[in-house]
Amino acid sequence: MSTPTTRGCLTIVATPIGNLSDISPRALETLRAAEVIACEDTRRTGLLLHALGLKVALVSLHAHNEAARLPELLTRLGTGARIALVSDAGMPGVSDPGARLVSAAHDADIPVEVVPGPSAVTAAIAAAGAPADRFVFAGFMPRKSGERAALLNGLDQLGWPVIAFESAQRLPGLLAELARRDPDRRMAICREISKLYEQTQVGSVAELMTRTTEIPIRGEITLVLWPHSSARQAEAAADRLDAVIATLLDAGLSPGQAADVAAQVGAGARNAAYRTALAAAKRRTM
Repeated sequence: MSTPTTRGCLTIVATPIGNLSDISPRALETLRAAEVIACEDTRRTGLLLHALGLKVALVSLHAHNEAARLPELLTRLGTGARIALVSDAGMPGVSDPGARLVSAAHDADIPVEVVPGPSAVTAAIAAAGAPADRFVFAGFMPRKSGERAALLNGLDQLGWPVIAFESAQRLPGLLAELARRDPDRRMAICREISKLYEQTQVGSVAELMTRTTEIPIRGEITLVLWPHSSARQAEAAADRLDAVIATLLDAGLSPGQAADVAAQVGAGARNAAYRTALAAAKRRTM
C-alpha cells in the first residue's frame, strides 16, 4: 500500500516597501518557518533576512526565469515543502513576479496562503485622500507617449481614480501629457512611501507640474489620479437628474410623467430619465 504524498504549502508574503518595522509578526514567523524562500532578487531578500536575523535558503524567481523554475518548486511543494514567496518589496504578483507560480500551485491542488501587508497601491490612495469605493491600478505607465495616451483614454472612461507607478526620470513627461489632457485634474504624487523622506503632494496636474519643475521629485513614486473631468461631468449630470426626478416624484408625478418633465427641462434624455424615475419609485416602495 503506497503512502499518500504529503502536500506542502505556498505562502505569499508581503514584505516592507521601506520601513522594516512594517514587517508583521506573522510574516516574520512564516519566513522563519519556510524551507525555502522564492524571491525576486536573492541579494535584496538576503539583506532583508539579515536585518531580520533570519537564515533561510533562497531561490531566485523573477520575470526571466519564473517559467523555468516552476517544475523545481512544484516538485518541492508536492513532496511537502513549505515555500514562502516574496518580491523585492510589497505584495508578490502586483507588478512583480509570482503569479505563474501561484497559478501553477492552484492547478496542482497545492494549498496557497497569503500573508497580507505593505502595498504602495493601497497606501498611496489612502494617503492621497482620493475617493476609493472603486479604483483601477495601471501598474507602471508605458514609456511611449502614444501607448500612455491609449491607456489613459481607456481608463478614464471608467470614471474611477487611477493608481500608477512611474519613475522620477519619466515623471515630467507624464505630467506634461496629463496637463494637455486636463490641467485641472486633481492628482497626488506619493514618493518614498514609508521611508525617511516620505512625501505626498496633492493638487491639480498643472500645480504639481510647476512644483516638480522647480524642485524635481526623486525616489520611488506612486501616482493617484482623480477621475477625468469628463467622468466628473457625467457624475454631476447624473446627480442633477436624480435630484430633478426626486422633486417631481415628491410633487406626485408618476415615473413616466416625471421623465417627460425632466427631459423637457434638459435634465437628461427621456430614456435615462425614465430609468432613473423607475428606480427611484421602486426604492420608495421598499
